[in-house]
Amino acid sequence: MKIDTARFIRSALSKKDFSEDGLPEIAFAGRSNVGKSSLLNRMLNRKALARISSVPGKTRAINYFLINSSFYFVDLPGYGYAKVGKAERRDWAKLMDQYLQRTLPGGMIVQLVDGKVGATPLDIQAFEYFCDLGGEPTVVATKIDKLPRSKRKTQLGGIAQTLSQGTVRPIPFSSRTGEGVKELWREITTFLGGEAREANENEETDG
Repeated sequence: MKIDTARFIRSALSKKDFSEDGLPEIAFAGRSNVGKSSLLNRMLNRKALARISSVPGKTRAINYFLINSSFYFVDLPGYGYAKVGKAERRDWAKLMDQYLQRTLPGGMIVQLVDGKVGATPLDIQAFEYFCDLGGEPTVVATKIDKLPRSKRKTQLGGIAQTLSQGTVRPIPFSSRTGEGVKELWREITTFLGGEAREANENEETDG
């Protein structure tokens, strides 16, 4: 997909800040330090996104980026962040729950798993939660370049088995080399195409 524009729109600190314009949303979730900002930068070929996301406090909110004036990338707070108190973690969990309850089913969520580490108990918990809400996530195995090629197939199979007993197929991704960019864009484009068809059908029904 050709990216003409990609700009930061807002940080949502409560549900009143959620987007209400009806544009499709692709949400990105993962453990802290899984490489979300690097992935977003690579997908969009923009460095400014990482600078925005690194501002203290911004990563603790839900960040909206408008792409080509037609859909959003939504950067969710990293789960499992240990350097904050229980009350703050509870607030994050509530905010994410409100967002996901509103967005799923029907929305797209991309779950990032550290390809070198594999799926952790937190990743499993998040995957099951997303599925319970009606939206099986697209799973991306980040930092795949840090694994020897001889070990990648086994590691990817292990992630798939741990999360879903093998039903999902993780996309191997490297923000450094660009591996996985085209495949992830194909998944996103397929989702956006489905959203467009549904919107057209609704217009015809209303007419």
